[in-house]
Formats: sequence, structure tokens, C-alpha cells
Amino acid sequence: MSRPTAAILDADGLRLSEAERAFFREADPWGFILFARNIDTLDQVRALTGEMRDAVGRNAPVLIDQEGGRVQRMGPPHWRKWPAPLDHVKAVGEAAERAIWLRYRVIAAELHAVGIDVNCAPTLDCAQAETHPFLRNRCFGSDPDRVAALGRAAAEGLLAGGILPVIKHMPGHGRATQDSHAELPTIHAPVKDLRALDFRPFYALRDMPLGMTAHIVLPELGPEPATGSPAVIRLIREELGFNGLLMSDDLAMGAMPGTPAERARATMAAGCDVALFCNAPLADRAAVAEAAGPMNDAACRRADAALQQRCAPGYVDIAALEAELVALTG
Repeated sequence: MSRPTAAILDADGLRLSEAERAFFREADPWGFILFARNIDTLDQVRALTGEMRDAVGRNAPVLIDQEGGRVQRMGPPHWRKWPAPLDHVKAVGEAAERAIWLRYRVIAAELHAVGIDVNCAPTLDCAQAETHPFLRNRCFGSDPDRVAALGRAAAEGLLAGGILPVIKHMPGHGRATQDSHAELPTIHAPVKDLRALDFRPFYALRDMPLGMTAHIVLPELGPEPATGSPAVIRLIREELGFNGLLMSDDLAMGAMPGTPAERARATMAAGCDVALFCNAPLADRAAVAEAAGPMNDAACRRADAALQQRCAPGYVDIAALEAELVALTG
């Protein structure tokens, strides 16, 4: 049996084009990811996720970024609108852990209903005074233990609803002062300081099934972006103890140097399991898939272990959970 390609790819619109259908059938990416341009109605999203899986002939994971706030691909009128994570935490105060579990359990129900089974959340970066605005209110806070506790509440809410969480951005993006969508941030803090703060939430949630790298440079560990740095990937595996499937952040972002194919090759050579590549022409997606190549033995084992955690959620009264959340939020 052939192995999937070590890539997660996207589609242009509300349904697959014939060209995309043929490409996905041949390229066989491990998974897919959806954006706002892929979202219209419940029936439409269900049809699209079904088409994606039909194209590769298996129950491939379908991902989305449904954090809340600015990073929310599904919204009204068919889905709830959520505040940014940091804003929500501030609103609920001491009840934050319960509120965050409720929030992500309700989000899980919305995703599961349309065939999505992976959410690129929670964000475990520690917000600092210097954190760039693109990231700051996507975090849960500044204290690493608090971030870890709230991150676990979010992850467990998702898992209870049949959705796999993705912890991000490893090993910690919070000190970045640039937006990695546009440029490559360099974090000049000593690694000993990063160990004391930034790395701690990821160590605490090292048992999670899926993780995502950060597009940052840590000069003590070399000049390469973390996504393409063997030293950083080794730190994630050995020091942080993360043995889940590790995907890159989007390789189409402005932080990453080189052509799409060069970015994918660097990602694979560094030790990532899967290259995530989005928002680009079909020819670039094809180049990334070719450069990424088939998943290796270790990646296949991690992927299988992660996907085994997908489960059909038990019955829960979502309206009751939402009412409790509203009461906690005030």
C-alpha cells in the first residue's frame, strides 16, 4: 500500500475543481485544510470535506483554524462567533478553565457536524509585552503554567467532541515582534530564558497528538527558521518530549525563504513529519507535494497514533453547555 504524501494542502473554493480533484487523487496528501473561502453553508462544507476524502480514497484528516477572534474560518450566520482567546479568558476570570473547556467543546460540535476533525488550536505561546498584535490576543496569557492549564482545557474540550487539537507554535512564538505572515522574526532571548517560560506550556502538553512549528529564528540554535532547523526540531523531540505528528506552519507565509519546493525540502530535512502549504496556485501545491515526498516510517507511526484518537463524540446537550458558558462569561 502506498504511503500518503507528507503534505497538508488546501482548495481554492467551495467545491473541488476537476483539476484539484485529479491532482489530489495523484498527489495523495496526508490531509487537507479549509479557509474562509471554502465555507458557505453546512451542507456545502459537508460536501467539500467528503469530496476531499473521496479524492484520496481514505478518511484523511481535514483541518481548520477555528481559534476565535480574528482566526475563525467559520462564523455567522451558520456558526457561532467567538471572542479572541485572551479576551475570553479575561472576561471569565477565575472560571477560565471551565469556560475554555466549554468553548472548545461547542466548537468541536460545530466542526464535527460538517466533517472537520482537526482544529489548529490551542495556541500555547506566552503573550509578552512585545508580542506582535497578530498573535497577542490569540494567546491564553503570559504565565506559562496558566497557559498550559488553559491549553489543556481547550485540547480536552476538542478531544471530547471528536476533534484532534494541534498545539502551536512550537517551541514558542510569543516573544516575536514581527508578523511571520510577512517577515521572519528573530527571538534574541537566551535559550535558558526560553526554557523558563516559552517552552513550558509545550512540555506540559507534550502528550498531544499533533503539533505545529513556529516560523521564528532562535540564534543560539542556528540561523534557520525553526521549521527548517534540525536543531530546533531535535529540541522539540528530545527536550520538550513531543512525539506526536509535527507539521510545519504554512510554508507559503512570507517568513520562509526560497521557492515552495525549497521550503518543503528544508522542512522535511529538518525533521518535520508533514509540510503545510496553503493559499497558492495549483502548480505550487504540486511542487510542494513532489518535494515533500512520501511520509517516512516515523511520520506514518505518529500519524496513525494521532488518527486513532479520532472518536465519535458521545451525546451532550450543546445548548446546556452554551448556556453555562454564557452564565460564566456574564
